[in-house]
Amino acid sequence: MNNFELENFINQVLRPEKIRDYCPNGLQIEGKPLINKIVTGVTATQALIDVAVAKQADAILVHHGFFWKGESPILKGMKRSRIKSLLAHDINLLAYHLPLDIHPELGNNAQLGSMLGIDKMVGLEANNPTSVAVRGEFNGAKKLSEIAQLVEDKLGRKPLVESGGDFEVKTVAWCTGGGQSYIELAAEQGIDLFISGEVSEQTIHVAREMGIHFIAAGHHATERYGVKALGEYIAAHTHIDVEFIDIDNPA
Repeated sequence: MNNFELENFINQVLRPEKIRDYCPNGLQIEGKPLINKIVTGVTATQALIDVAVAKQADAILVHHGFFWKGESPILKGMKRSRIKSLLAHDINLLAYHLPLDIHPELGNNAQLGSMLGIDKMVGLEANNPTSVAVRGEFNGAKKLSEIAQLVEDKLGRKPLVESGGDFEVKTVAWCTGGGQSYIELAAEQGIDLFISGEVSEQTIHVAREMGIHFIAAGHHATERYGVKALGEYIAAHTHIDVEFIDIDNPA
């Protein structure tokens, strides 16, 4: 498949034009025209690029790419090394940020919700069809400790857990990655538990003072599954060989 055809194929699935983002979505760095092999991963790190080079990949597809809003445009140091490697080996870089978070089937939120057995997923932001945070329900009330163990088992790392009081969990809202600021909106809606990837100092105070349980499960850990699912979708609908590479990150 041609690299621009691949970009258009993914755009038809994720519809990036429907949401404002902090970075360009799609083909960020152009490489060779013909795509036979794609390496997918969470972030376009040097380590992931090196794996793609070793595997002779024609493209890298990630959730966290380059050229973020407010970022310095100067190409030196780490950024220069990454982009130099891509250009030297003629590797395409495709990145999808918020469009991959919010996709109702392939997205990070949808994938995490499915892994944790959460039903009735809808946007947390009322009347916003591109709500980045979502909410849903467990099938029956669960103890906070039970859900924390489930998160640990599914994601392979021990989460940070803060109790908002002595009550069980039926309703839950979540936003993968750095979505901890949505906890107040979740609390205002009377939701029992909020799950995100990251935690800020004030997040704990919100949980304690607004009476909502909170779990931080890791930015990387909560965002591995969207790009993996997207890669599997591409492999199932094209003749492209797609391989997911997990460059572990404890954050």
